[in-house]
Amino acid sequence: MAPEQPAKRRRSAEKRGHAAEYWAALYLMLKGYRILALRHRTPLGEIDLIARRKDVIAFVEVKARRTEAGAVDAVSYASQKRIRASADLWLSRRRDAHALSLRFDIVAVLPRRLPKHFIGAF
Repeated sequence: MAPEQPAKRRRSAEKRGHAAEYWAALYLMLKGYRILALRHRTPLGEIDLIARRKDVIAFVEVKARRTEAGAVDAVSYASQKRIRASADLWLSRRRDAHALSLRFDIVAVLPRRLPKHFIGAF
């Protein structure tokens, strides 16, 4: 039964991650953002949320952690690089890309608290 434990933990973490992404999307909508994509997949990687408010596009990494610091620290340099590359690919398919401002944010989903939005986190 030992081989099933890691798979069970992975599924549980995936469920928590998806729930955190939904909470983060709802929170951003309440702040006036329009969600353009949820879990946008490209050959270079996945972007948790792509949100727009006016002419600003925010590529958002969502982390469910116990602390704000834990969430921010969980976004490694390699993750940032992957998100930037995926964002470039997403933008290359937009006709209005030249008119948009880009930003890379983190939303920390914390237990029993409102999510924390780190604007321009990387």
